[in-house]
Amino acid sequence: MPESVYKVIELVGTSTESWEKAAMAAVTRAGKSLRDIRIAEIADLDMHIQDGKVQAYRAKVKISFKFED
Repeated sequence: MPESVYKVIELVGTSTESWEKAAMAAVTRAGKSLRDIRIAEIADLDMHIQDGKVQAYRAKVKISFKFED
């Protein structure tokens, strides 16, 4: 197997419905501008709360993709 190098970036996706949809939003958006995405790791989950109610779910996602020459 040849040697490879991967870059890891962090994105925050948001959703008014769920953490799963927030994570999917981050990965979907990354896929529009990055090639060869290999791994997506959930780094953190939190919520934006206003007046005692959840307004948005947020997922911090680490995404790795193959680094090209």
